[in-house]
Amino acid sequence: MEKSNPLVKLVSSIFLLDKDWVTRVTMAMIVLSLVWGILGIIDALMVRIEEASWALFQYLPLSPQEYEGSITLHGIRDLFGFAQQLIFAIFFYFTFKMLNVQPRAKWFFNIGFILFNIAFMLFEGPIILTNQPGFDNYFGATGWYYLAPLGLPGYSLYVASSTWYWGWMLMDIGTYMTSGYLIYHFYQATKTMKEKLPVFLTFGLMIMLLIQIGYAGEVVANVWDLTTFYGLTGMDVIANQVAFGDLWHAIVYITWFPAVASLYLLIPTLSGKPLYSEKAGRISALLYLVFSAGGIGIHHIYMADLPLALKLVVEAITLGVVIPTMMTFFNLWATVKGASIKLNIIALWTATAWAGSIAGGVLGIFNAILANDSVEHETEFIVSHFHQMIYWAIVPAGFAVLYYLIPMMSGKMWYSSKTAWIHYAGYMLGTTMIIVGFSVVGIAGLVRKELIFPLTPTYIFGEVLSTVGAVIADVATIGWLINLVLTIVRGKPANLEGQELPQVINTVAMSMKAPDKIETRQIVTFPLNLIKGLGTHIIHSKKNDK
Repeated sequence: MEKSNPLVKLVSSIFLLDKDWVTRVTMAMIVLSLVWGILGIIDALMVRIEEASWALFQYLPLSPQEYEGSITLHGIRDLFGFAQQLIFAIFFYFTFKMLNVQPRAKWFFNIGFILFNIAFMLFEGPIILTNQPGFDNYFGATGWYYLAPLGLPGYSLYVASSTWYWGWMLMDIGTYMTSGYLIYHFYQATKTMKEKLPVFLTFGLMIMLLIQIGYAGEVVANVWDLTTFYGLTGMDVIANQVAFGDLWHAIVYITWFPAVASLYLLIPTLSGKPLYSEKAGRISALLYLVFSAGGIGIHHIYMADLPLALKLVVEAITLGVVIPTMMTFFNLWATVKGASIKLNIIALWTATAWAGSIAGGVLGIFNAILANDSVEHETEFIVSHFHQMIYWAIVPAGFAVLYYLIPMMSGKMWYSSKTAWIHYAGYMLGTTMIIVGFSVVGIAGLVRKELIFPLTPTYIFGEVLSTVGAVIADVATIGWLINLVLTIVRGKPANLEGQELPQVINTVAMSMKAPDKIETRQIVTFPLNLIKGLGTHIIHSKKNDK
């Protein structure tokens, strides 16, 4: 009997190499999104350790360049490499599976996917030697605010590798290729469709269109950065920021709208009731596109020297997002009203995304008001709002989708249901501590990205609370990640063949009902048990090959 390498078998299992092209590519995007997400979490943890070390011991383990670079790379990797790529994976899979359209020109999407992921290898950049005064560093420690575009000779004392700008260019090209590919197949599907697009996929199409619009200004800004970097053109910093601002808030909506889309799918399915108004759902998608496209990102530079009239127009457009949001959440509330739902992990993550979107959205309205921004601009309070939307709306919706998507793709049920519940508890506890910590120091006036800050009791408490919360949430998520790997390689057969999507969701949901009891000992030992299970799988694979 020919021996096979256990590592090769593990990789083949994880990437689902025995499945069709759509499933394989979807899984590749999920895996790479998790890789960039983990690296981004490490970046964030470095920031938390740095700030907590200063608060407790007045010691800085990282250099200023490493600290600033960690902040920026955390944003780049987690917003784009993780969140945007996971969004592509989800809508890529369901576009072809729900519309029954055959993928064409697969090579085109493959190239876009590869270029997109190469981009993140360039953002960090090499060590560079220069006679230019300023900071020379390894990390791509650039930013988006005020002094941006940083690193341009003659316009900034900060030094950045040219690979930073080429990384953006590759990400732009990859994004346009992959989103354009899906838009093309939406168009192909409409030629044979007799019914309207489901609301879930209507949002998918809207998000792809928003990506095409939202990236346009950033492409202009980045080309401008490159030509200035090489001395071919001059630079108007404010104009460049306004152009780049198209993506500033577009990426926030690009990552949040999929959460809204998942609610339109999951709430009717889990409640066993049709959506209260599909027409209102489709109108909401259109209004979201209208209000979120264009120069809405200017509200991030309210304090820049721009005409007051322009700021007031942007304020009105920003607040206009409330209209489709109210339509959406009253629509979903009317759908689920009176329904009886058995508590399960998918329903819990769905409810969290619904409530978290409302809670974070209220702060968004507050922050969008010009008068409020003049007080809180660039403070940790803004960071708190953004992370509240991520931790309590975007990520919970992502987990809700992944909990049924993974069994659909792999044909395996989740390895450990209890781990899913422990992960939820640890994640929510940790992220709550992070958000409260950011809010406390922000309300007290702490400006974001401050490496050294006054050692007041409020600042010390908030920084330490956020750091402890980050560790708790990260440990819980490591448990989920191990559970994911064990599901793919050791999970029981799901037997979902022939089932429609609503049946699949409910079947998986009922397999992950609330446990009768979780002992404290299990919470402490579950990571070790999961690691032991993974090790046992590898050992058994070796024995079977002998």
